[in-house]
Amino acid sequence: MIYQQHALVIHSGRILDILPAAQVAAQYQAKQTVDLPAHALIPGFINAHTHAPMSLLRGLADDLSLRPWLQQHIWPIESRWMSPEFVRDGSELAITEMLRSGTTCFNDMYLFPEVTAEAVRNSGMRACIGMIVVDFPTAWGSGPQEYLAKGIALRDQYKDDPLLSFAFAPHAPYSVTDSWLKEVRTLADELDVPVQIHLHETSDEIENSLQQYGKRPLVRLAELGLLTPNLMAVHMTQLTDVEINEMAGHGIHVIHCPESNLKLASGFCPAAKLLATGVNVAIGTDGAASNNDLDMLGEMRSAALLAKGVSGDATALPAAVALRMATLNGARALGIDHETGSLLPGKWADITAVDMSAPECQPLYNPLSQLVYAASRGQISDVWVAGQHLLRAREPTRIDLANVMTRVQRWHDRIAPSLTEALQA
Repeated sequence: MIYQQHALVIHSGRILDILPAAQVAAQYQAKQTVDLPAHALIPGFINAHTHAPMSLLRGLADDLSLRPWLQQHIWPIESRWMSPEFVRDGSELAITEMLRSGTTCFNDMYLFPEVTAEAVRNSGMRACIGMIVVDFPTAWGSGPQEYLAKGIALRDQYKDDPLLSFAFAPHAPYSVTDSWLKEVRTLADELDVPVQIHLHETSDEIENSLQQYGKRPLVRLAELGLLTPNLMAVHMTQLTDVEINEMAGHGIHVIHCPESNLKLASGFCPAAKLLATGVNVAIGTDGAASNNDLDMLGEMRSAALLAKGVSGDATALPAAVALRMATLNGARALGIDHETGSLLPGKWADITAVDMSAPECQPLYNPLSQLVYAASRGQISDVWVAGQHLLRAREPTRIDLANVMTRVQRWHDRIAPSLTEALQA
């Protein structure tokens, strides 16, 4: 629903009222007023899947498919440079970019999640932190048992924090064995915590699963008891009609990452068909190393256009649906839709302001269409999370941008020579 010439009334970080702007003064006495007469106020975007620290790897291994990109480039680089400092600086860069792109909440899947959680708290942003699980040792721990113990301890530490939630994050069916996937299922059931996993991302993943297990990954997860309404399946570019119906029946959420899938040539998530079957489909950017940005406004447009092109139906995934995928559907997937994802009285004031007076959005016949098909993230001027003004006139209010950029440059200066050495080798 589009309200024109209306105002949002915020009290104690939550939306108290939405009413015609002309009536505000008669009903409320404001301590502070922000006038944005040429702007659209929308729910803050919810980036339902990313790897925030990988912002420091942006552009390192472009124009490759997933397997060589991941195994020959990204994992070796991460193995060499991974540290709490890397995660802190990469997370702060990503948070800065996301705020300037209108994102108020993101779901992260990466090592050293306690460092990302601290960066989120310092920024005032909202996030769902992934409790990562992989079969092999990393700089963060010796293996799945230690990862799970650390993840649960982190969740317990922040269990009363209104800005942080948590999800188990087994990386993928090919990187986590059955025994640990079962353990994740058991813990998720006991703690009532969501599970997010990369799933059916490429045709190679399907073929390898058939060779190793004699079954497709979705069947394997079904046999392990993981197909529940707590499951967030990321990518899902390789699906049959039978699998789509099965997912709808189990209440599984799908996280669609259109631009990363396009860039890695992984395939096309049948978003329109999933939505028509009743599956909740949200949007994520994936990491900046494979996208190469964290721009949910652009991702929303790509999702809408891709659905039309793949289906051959111009009515597939209209603008209103695309916006819902980028906001409320993401909140539903993360299990926080009772708190955020839409602008309603009682919910947290997580708000993004988009300047619609820009020439690129004029004339303004339909604000919703212009938002999805014409606006760019440079038009996002202000962002609030829980009523806190985190982006004002495109400037972060709690992040020292110059300091962040200085640290990013230091990482470039460290990593770049090693790339030259690798190429020469």
